[in-house]
Amino acid sequence: MPVVDIEKRRLAQHYLLYKKVCRTCGATNPMNAKKCRKCKNKDLRPKRRKKQ
Repeated sequence: MPVVDIEKRRLAQHYLLYKKVCRTCGATNPMNAKKCRKCKNKDLRPKRRKKQ
């Protein structure tokens, strides 16, 4: 069931898409993370998002 309310959709996209992913172990981290929460590696990338 798609989310119709614009504000709820924006909030859901923020929590699902705006994360960082560790290049070593693949764990998701918050956007402001400096190192991985699992392996303590500093090699993080932003989560890929579809281009619209």
